[in-house]
Amino acid sequence: MRKVVASGMIGNGLEWYDYALYGQMAALFGTLFFPKGDPGVQLLATYGIFAAGFIVRPLGAILFGWIGDRYGRKSAMVLAVLMMAIPTGCIGLLPTYADAGLIAPILLTLIRLLQGLSLGGEFAGSITYIVEHAPPKQRGWAGSASLVSLILGFLLGSLVVNATINIMGREAFTEWGWRLPFLGGIVIGLVGFYIRRCCEESPVYEEAKQGNKISKTPVRVAFMQHPGKMLQGFAFYMTVTMPFYLASVYFISFSENHLGTSMEQGLRFNVYNMLAMLITMPLSAWLSDKIGRKKLMTAAAIAMFILTPLLFSQMVAGASLLTIGITQFIFAALVGMYSGPIPAILVEMFPTNIRFTGMAIAYNLAAAIFGGTAPMVCEWLIRTTGENSSLSWYVMLCNVFSLLALYFYKDRYNQPLH
Repeated sequence: MRKVVASGMIGNGLEWYDYALYGQMAALFGTLFFPKGDPGVQLLATYGIFAAGFIVRPLGAILFGWIGDRYGRKSAMVLAVLMMAIPTGCIGLLPTYADAGLIAPILLTLIRLLQGLSLGGEFAGSITYIVEHAPPKQRGWAGSASLVSLILGFLLGSLVVNATINIMGREAFTEWGWRLPFLGGIVIGLVGFYIRRCCEESPVYEEAKQGNKISKTPVRVAFMQHPGKMLQGFAFYMTVTMPFYLASVYFISFSENHLGTSMEQGLRFNVYNMLAMLITMPLSAWLSDKIGRKKLMTAAAIAMFILTPLLFSQMVAGASLLTIGITQFIFAALVGMYSGPIPAILVEMFPTNIRFTGMAIAYNLAAAIFGGTAPMVCEWLIRTTGENSSLSWYVMLCNVFSLLALYFYKDRYNQPLH
C-alpha cells in the first residue's frame, strides 16, 4: 500500500504544484503576458487562461477514462504524469509579452490546455488506483491520500515561490526568477514517472479483466446506463471545486487587491489555508469510514452554507490581518471537512468497468464549469456589486445543489466495490 499511495500521490502532487504556481503568480503573469493597462483587466485575462485549462478537462476525462477503463489504471497514470511534467517545464521557458507580443499569451494558453487535458485524467486515476487497492473499511482514509497530495502540491508551490522571492528578491524574481519553480516541476515529473512504471495494476481492475467484464466503450456506457450517478457526482463536486479554488487561488489576489494586504501576506494566508485543509481532509475521510460519507458531507455542506456569509462579512478593506487570516482559515477548514470523503464516494458510486470514465467526466465537468472559472467569476462579482460578501452567494449556490444530490444518494461506504 505504501508504494500504491506514493505512486498516486507524487503524480497528483505535481499536477497541483503547477496549478498552485500559476494561481499564486496570477497578478505577476498579468503584467508579464499581457499589454500594459488596467491591472484589473490584466488579472481577469490571466484568470481567463486559468479557466481555459479547465475547459478541456472533460476531454481529458474522456481520453484518460477510456484508457484507464479499457487498458488499465496504470497505463493512464503513467501517460498523465508525462503530459503534465513536460508542459510545466515549458512555462519556465516561455517568452513574455515584452519579448514576443501576442505570441506569449497564445503559447501560455496552449500549454494550459495541454495541462488541463492531463489533469482531466490524473486526479481520477490517482483516486481510482488508491481506493481500489484499499481495504473496504479504509477506503475513505486511503482516498484522502489523493487530496493530501493535492494540498501538498499547493503548499510546495507556495513555499517554492516564497523561498525564491526571499532568496533573490522581488525585482529579480519578477524579471526572470519566476521561471525557476516551473522548471523544477520536470524533476518531480520524472520521479513520478519512474515510481508509476514500477507499480502493479489495481486488483479490482484485474479481477474485472479476468472475468471479461471490461467495457470496450466506457464513455457510451457511462452516459447511457449511469446518467443519474454522473449527475450526482457532478453535484457532489460543486461544493469541492468552487470553494477550493476560492480558498487556494483567488484569496491570494483578493487579499492584495481588495483587502489591502501585500502579496507576501496573501501567500502566507494561502499557506495557512492549505494547512487547514491538510488537517481536516484526512480527518473527515477517516470519520466517513466510521459514520458514512453521506452524513458527514451533509453536515459539512450545511455548516458551509450557514457560516460562509458570516465569514465573508468580516473580510473587508481595513480589517486586521488577524481577522482576515482567521476567517480564511475557518472557510478552508470547512472546505476540507466536506471534501475529505469525496475520493471514496466517487469510486463507490460507479461499477468497475466504467468507474474511471464515469467519475472523471462527472467531476471534471463540475471543475470546468465551477472550479476553473471561480477566480474569474469572483473577481467579476466584486467589481460588479462592489461587495466582498457577493462571493458567499456563489458558494451557497453550490452548497444547495450538493445537498440536493446528497439527499437522494444511497450511501455505499460499508459495501464492497462492484
